[in-house]
Amino acid sequence: MDGRDLVRSIRVVGSVRSAQGLRTVRAAWRRRRADASALPSRGAERARVPGPVQEVEPGPGGGIVRFGRSELRIFVAVNGAVFWGWDGASPEPSYALPGRCPEPDPRAVLEPDKDGGWRVVAERVTVVVSRHGAIEVLTPGGVPLRRDLPPRWWEPVGGGTARWMQRSEVAADARFFGLGGRASGPRLREGTYRLWNTDPGRAFGPGEDPLYLTMPVQLVVADAAAHLVFHDTSWDGTVTLREGEEGAGSGHDRAGTCELRMDGGPLRCWVVVGTPARVLLTWASLTGAPALPPAWALGHHHARWGFGSEQEVRRIVSGYQERGLPLDAVHLDIDHYDEHQVFTVDHENFPKLPVLAEELRRDGIRLVSIVDPAVRAAEGNAVYDSGAAVDAFVRDASGRLVRGVVWPGEAVFPDFTHARVRQWWGGLYEERLAQGFSGFWHDMNEPTSFAAFGESTLPRSARHSLEGRDGDHREAHNVYALCMARAAYEGLRELAPEERPFIFSRSGWAGLQRYGGTWSGDVATGWPGLRASLSLVMGLGLCGVPYSGPDVGGFDGSPSPELYLRWLQLGAYLPLFRTHASLRAGRREPWEFGAEVLEHARVALVERRRLLPYFMTLAHLARRTGAPYVRPLWWTAPEDRALRDCEDAFLLGDCLLVAPVLDPGADRRAVQLPRGRWYDTVTEQVYEGPAHVLLDAPLSRIPVLARAGAVVPVRGDDGGLELEVWAPARGRTGGGLVVQDAGDGWDEPELERYVTRWTRRRLIVERQGEGGTSEPPYPVRVRGLEEG
Repeated sequence: MDGRDLVRSIRVVGSVRSAQGLRTVRAAWRRRRADASALPSRGAERARVPGPVQEVEPGPGGGIVRFGRSELRIFVAVNGAVFWGWDGASPEPSYALPGRCPEPDPRAVLEPDKDGGWRVVAERVTVVVSRHGAIEVLTPGGVPLRRDLPPRWWEPVGGGTARWMQRSEVAADARFFGLGGRASGPRLREGTYRLWNTDPGRAFGPGEDPLYLTMPVQLVVADAAAHLVFHDTSWDGTVTLREGEEGAGSGHDRAGTCELRMDGGPLRCWVVVGTPARVLLTWASLTGAPALPPAWALGHHHARWGFGSEQEVRRIVSGYQERGLPLDAVHLDIDHYDEHQVFTVDHENFPKLPVLAEELRRDGIRLVSIVDPAVRAAEGNAVYDSGAAVDAFVRDASGRLVRGVVWPGEAVFPDFTHARVRQWWGGLYEERLAQGFSGFWHDMNEPTSFAAFGESTLPRSARHSLEGRDGDHREAHNVYALCMARAAYEGLRELAPEERPFIFSRSGWAGLQRYGGTWSGDVATGWPGLRASLSLVMGLGLCGVPYSGPDVGGFDGSPSPELYLRWLQLGAYLPLFRTHASLRAGRREPWEFGAEVLEHARVALVERRRLLPYFMTLAHLARRTGAPYVRPLWWTAPEDRALRDCEDAFLLGDCLLVAPVLDPGADRRAVQLPRGRWYDTVTEQVYEGPAHVLLDAPLSRIPVLARAGAVVPVRGDDGGLELEVWAPARGRTGGGLVVQDAGDGWDEPELERYVTRWTRRRLIVERQGEGGTSEPPYPVRVRGLEEG
């Protein structure tokens, strides 16, 4: 017995009046006993490295290189991605891949290299394998981007799961991004980052790590090219980064380094090389196209833990309507459940939920329901009984149900890594649809189980199907929420086949974008939390999850009027635009912060509605290309080092640059502009980049700039689509893309291309198609002509 844990248990029992406190103590000890008895002791270990090359077997796109103590499978896929796996690991099975992996590129050949090594030469990349197992990735021109040193394994002498370590070197000028949702990003500084989805149990700020959604995906940006690296294992691990230094020591560059240490799982890796746009396109082709949200989900959402009743929901909605404020969705938290039990309704406080949902829908407002994975472990609970009938719940090594503690009390957890369980769970959403809900947010799915001490999750020894391969929670933990999202998505496709599912999940893993998006989780109310909000959205986009957003105003506490307004102004330009707060936090309705804030908030809300056609276009482009809506300033110029370090502004698609105010009291802010001409969208003042400029940022707005030549689809005064065209510089051209989609269905709208050009002193806007050019079918409003 650990004396410190005993003390923690006593403190918890003494400080919590309800039975929940005692339950969390029992749960913590239960988890500890389960792991102590079921997990193998590591004991003595022996280290292993690959050893020297013994033989080579060429194959499609690459081949197999056999070393003295390991075997390397390597190939280049037809989409240009490079795969390698040690100890015979292949790309499948994988939770990251939506189906079969891409075919090998028949033009890529494994051939001898110097010093006894081997290499694979492909159109977009060259991969060199040294005779001792180092792997080097080079551009087609031969510039090194990444060098993975020979890996090392630590194997228990008595048998069992091997730990492993992979150390890599990158260019001295390289910068690291990604690893899922990180509050301190989007650029990842030197330090150690954990790969274990974690509920921090409190509101978090920039210093908290890890958080709810981690994934072993890095985007590395250097002068020569960008590359994405994905180590396809879901086990617990750490990534330790050290940035390089040019001219270090005696005039030589010091490489940046990345050290990955994993507690188990296959050592297999995908690498994609190219521009950021090409890299994310290939990543989407590997892991699946991002799900397309319904049009209404791109509007403004209002949520709160603690609405409490239908009357309160109606009061909030009426407040928006009476003040003429746009509102597209209302979210109900766990307080609308019957005693916090999932797939139930508190009929005392929500007696006519379907009627309420229908009333809201007639006004263009959708209801969104929270869905937690934990199921109250009590006979007579319909969800528990139906799950028990199909053996849906996670068991321990002895075959007993694993019990934890969540909001409904003693709870069990579905094993979403089993196809039968996913099908059962997906069918449960029929109850939600019958209540009138149009969308779903998955919470507490790291998974979280309250504990007085130790990890607030399931025992690591808990057993999971893992698609019939059988394993434990060490491997299943990080993909638990991903599989839950899949269950919901597939279930909704069957239950409501005419509508696009709307799902966003607090936790997830590589490939989550196939089923929906995510949000920040419980970000702390405060200026650091505001800054962390932007970091999370940008970092997740670079990992292939383009749809996300924060809790506007922060989850806890009461934001000042200024902080609330600046958060709302930022949120209006992020994919998921949602206010939300905890049960004990201050209000988040715009009219609660005074008349001045209300009028400024109105401007932000109206502007979001005006930009909905642009957001819909960005959603379709994300689905087709993998490009995030929110992009770092270096997106089109990764070689610009000044832009790589800019984390407080972003590109919204190709057309807009958004510079949120992230500090109190600021009425101006500095912005590093990318190359080109930019217009202030309010004053139409012109700025020429690259440059460091100072922009006005009064309380009424945040700076938003439009790229010269951009064609932005917006909502006109009559509600129809309009093209807002920003004049290109004289002698220059411009353009933009438009995808019209105002519905929830599966029709594939046409991608419309528009170009802008000068003819003598006249600006021409034309639509390009297979048959040539034509007049735009929408009204055109040209801006910036005075400065053109």
